[in-house]
Amino acid sequence: MRGNSVSAENDISSDISSKPRHVGNDNSSHGHKVEVPRRNNLLRDFSATTKELFFHDDPLYEFKDQPKRKKLLLGIQSFFPIVGWARDYNLFKFRGDLIAGLTIASLCIPQDIGYAKLANVEPQYGLYTSFVPPLIYAAMGSSRDLAIGPVAVVSLLLGDMLKNEIDPKKHPHEYLRLAFTATFFAGITEAGLGVLRLGFIIEFLSHAAVVGFMAGAAITIALQQLKGLLGVTKFTTNSDIVNVMDSVWSNVLHGWNWQTVVIGFAFLAFLLTTKLIASRNKKLFWVAAIAPMIAVIVSTFCVYITRADKKGVNIVRHIEKGINPSSVHQIYWSGPYLAKGAKIGITAGMVGLTEAVAIGRTFATLKDYPIDGNKEMLALGVMNIVGSLTSCIVATGSFSRSAVNYMAGCSTAVSNIVMSMVVLLTLYVITPLFKYTPNAVIAAIIISAVLGLIDFKAAYHIWKVDKLDFIVLLGAFFGVIFKSVEIGLLVAVVLSLAKILLQVTRPRVALLGNLQGTNIYRNVEQYPNARKVPGVLILRVDSAIYFSNANYIKERILRWLRDEKDLNEKQGLPNIEHVIIEMSPVINIDTTGVQNLEELHKVLTKRDIQLEIANPGPVVIEKLKAAKFTDRIGHEHIFLTAGDAVAQCAPRAIENA
Repeated sequence: MRGNSVSAENDISSDISSKPRHVGNDNSSHGHKVEVPRRNNLLRDFSATTKELFFHDDPLYEFKDQPKRKKLLLGIQSFFPIVGWARDYNLFKFRGDLIAGLTIASLCIPQDIGYAKLANVEPQYGLYTSFVPPLIYAAMGSSRDLAIGPVAVVSLLLGDMLKNEIDPKKHPHEYLRLAFTATFFAGITEAGLGVLRLGFIIEFLSHAAVVGFMAGAAITIALQQLKGLLGVTKFTTNSDIVNVMDSVWSNVLHGWNWQTVVIGFAFLAFLLTTKLIASRNKKLFWVAAIAPMIAVIVSTFCVYITRADKKGVNIVRHIEKGINPSSVHQIYWSGPYLAKGAKIGITAGMVGLTEAVAIGRTFATLKDYPIDGNKEMLALGVMNIVGSLTSCIVATGSFSRSAVNYMAGCSTAVSNIVMSMVVLLTLYVITPLFKYTPNAVIAAIIISAVLGLIDFKAAYHIWKVDKLDFIVLLGAFFGVIFKSVEIGLLVAVVLSLAKILLQVTRPRVALLGNLQGTNIYRNVEQYPNARKVPGVLILRVDSAIYFSNANYIKERILRWLRDEKDLNEKQGLPNIEHVIIEMSPVINIDTTGVQNLEELHKVLTKRDIQLEIANPGPVVIEKLKAAKFTDRIGHEHIFLTAGDAVAQCAPRAIENA
């Protein structure tokens, strides 16, 4: 099996010919050679890479070969998916959406009141957020199952960051204005990512980081609800576990209200029991869904007839009646709070976007329908922009409500419209009835809701699969509970990026051996029976070669060479005369990578060792030829496979194998 070489005349003529150029030896047993793409391939490859980065879903595919009228309809439908599915809507689908909408409404109303408290705003603003944004999303969103409204993690993040800028108790009006400003910029961020098709940015927050961050946020939220659950009036404004537990135990003798404790823990036990029933029997999902509303109704009635509020039981007291007032004039359009609102909004928007897209994809997979990530980002962005102008805080997809929506048999986003109409009715008619609702029950509802964010199974799975991912999970988790939500988020992002950098800068360089009786070469660690070829060192680089890892790869190859030389001397085996680099996993190489290959070639030449290249990809061979590295190493030392290279370098070793 000999490799093949191409004459100089062929090399020159190939530069002006449209045919592919070859590097190698014409005597290959299979007659195949390493082909070099046309010169304009680099430009074409750059164009293809850019298209794959920003337009991987080929958004204009549906418009091809369509009449103008059809293109106009498809254009409208791309921004408003409701135009597409509404044409096939029927009473059967509406029945499922109606039941699902009523069910999630019974869950969202008490949750909205609690999440508003997490964001340090009045309860009605939580209800406002479940009225306007779901209507916008129903028209523009591509998910059939995503239930829209305020969520615990984003509300906590929003409240935590806002109170660092303005005290909500001393300056409630300014605080509210900053909340609307942050919501506006959350929408701008989400819509901007959708329009510019930059959704891949949210992928930098890994699954492990999200699991850790969510678990930490759930514990932080639950601990903060101890204030309402125990009836403590003097409570820390910090969210870390140390200060919260100090506030709890320092008030144990004189700060706890026993009536509040009884109410809170009784209804918490009721809510957790209904969730247990629902988890044991999926058909009884509605039991857990309506339990929060039942808890609110029963507790409100009990407090009203016993007047427990006069015995120290804190109640909601007042919720503003009526629909969302305009908040256009309240947003900070200039001044120092504009930049602060933008910073908070960008952070909250990214977290909300990550949560919503992940939830939407989960249920889309279960029902086997496509979901467009960029349309989702645009829909979420527009709904938050409109929400900021209509007295709403940041809204996104809720996992608990979306799960109930899915279990209740929703068919389309009409379930969001039904939920929105129920909230509208609540704002107009029912809000006065919440006056005597005890805060302890709201706290119990929030605790029971956020406990589902702690995913022990996912954490254990991550531990088994990837220990580095588990470290990222722990970093995000401890960052949230011991410091703050935003610090935990920052730790999650930093650790996720650090893991990427570690894997990019320290790629695997594997030692290959021959599987006996075949022409196949595999990693000797994975295949212990793979035999090393005497006098030949075969290595595979399992990564693209860039400036960030090129020097490491060169040094790692030289270390392999040193280790194999020492081993051969101990065993009395021949010295290494050829180093074969199998480059099939190397999808790209930059100028620094080429330079380090040249340095490696010089070092090996001084040691009377020949460098061989096997199976370089189209981009790699194009760049090696452009840098004239193929001329320096010699075309006869570039092979289609590692087997061809070994056959050229050590034919006797192959014959004896």
